[in-house]
Amino acid sequence: MRTLIRNGTAIINGRAEKTNILIEEDLVISTKADPEAKADKIIDADGLYVLPGLVDAHCHLRDPGYEYKEDIISGTRSAARGGFTSIACMPNTNPPVDNAAVVRYIIEKSRKEGCVNVFPIGAITKGLEGNELSEMGFMREAGIVAVSDDGKPVMNSDVMKKALIYAGQFGLPVISHCEDLNLTDNGCMNEGLTSTILGLRGIPSVSEDVMVAREILLSQYTGVPVHIAHVSTKISVELIRQAKKRGIKVTAETCPHYFTLTEEACRDYNTNAKMNPPLRSRDDLEAVIEGLKDGTIDIIATDHAPHHFDEKNVEFEKAANGIVGFETALALSYTELVDKGHLSLSQMIDKLTVNPANMLKIDKGKIERGKPADIILVDFDNEYRVDVSKFASKSKNSPFDGFKVKGRVKTTIVGGNIVYEDI
Repeated sequence: MRTLIRNGTAIINGRAEKTNILIEEDLVISTKADPEAKADKIIDADGLYVLPGLVDAHCHLRDPGYEYKEDIISGTRSAARGGFTSIACMPNTNPPVDNAAVVRYIIEKSRKEGCVNVFPIGAITKGLEGNELSEMGFMREAGIVAVSDDGKPVMNSDVMKKALIYAGQFGLPVISHCEDLNLTDNGCMNEGLTSTILGLRGIPSVSEDVMVAREILLSQYTGVPVHIAHVSTKISVELIRQAKKRGIKVTAETCPHYFTLTEEACRDYNTNAKMNPPLRSRDDLEAVIEGLKDGTIDIIATDHAPHHFDEKNVEFEKAANGIVGFETALALSYTELVDKGHLSLSQMIDKLTVNPANMLKIDKGKIERGKPADIILVDFDNEYRVDVSKFASKSKNSPFDGFKVKGRVKTTIVGGNIVYEDI
């Protein structure tokens, strides 16, 4: 099977260039094909950008155990609709991904039922309890690409130090959820004037900052890289910036909600604006954007966290943390970062493709001869309003319903096969 993507615009060496891409079976065989090349299927990409399939370093598929929120089928369809062709799923399932058997379950089910590439992330500690290290070696053999206790911090510093050393022996990235539970004190939104006005217990930004500082120091001490998940505060950005200048092996991600929304989104007790880390202040948002601009923050991840309607349709304090993100991440990133002049299109794409792929050490995020044909076609001139009722995800918990954005995924190709088309 040969597929020719004709007359599309690709980003090559930071510049937009017209190109024709030829796919044979599951591989790219030419990025500068003859527009009249023989093909079984021709895709007219005139007016569209032809980009590497997006890579999400941080999502929650909820399978096994919480399939009422999301499962492999709905989650990967949601990812494909958003342009993600490779996704790394967090281990806070039931049972958690803390042994090789659960890893094999996710991989086998994803191959049978999923429509995008799924890469499991294993737990740092058994049961995500922060005490005893998980069987990282066996999980590595089974197919994990990283370890994390995401959703929970590893509070014990000695356990985290040993985790870095142990994971380093297997070449596994360590992804840290930075939150000092002694400081969050059961808070439910950012600590500040807005939380005071709403009468809600606040989460101070320092609860993130102190753990980011700890992870940087532990990385420096052990010589093992650490990746900081969902960065949301001004001080965290500066800590990471200075660590990189000192040559410490730290990478970082943020999510679209942290450069798009502030704590003001919680004003009407909107539980779809409740997440962890919480939405922060305007100063924090601007610092996150600066971190993206100067390269302090390497990656844009979704932290796709689906929840059932009933888990959000309660009092703010009792509502589950998290929002769905697959189907809005690209458009929000383009609208807030590229369209407003903060990043070039090439810089944004790198943070959604090659950078997360490099952090996870997977061969994804590029359109090159001989590489897997994971490709998306995007119309960045297409302006529309987000409509959660059309999401492929089982869950609709998004604060962006009705937002005006630019950038619609028209086609998603995984391994040479079209898995999504906007018809």
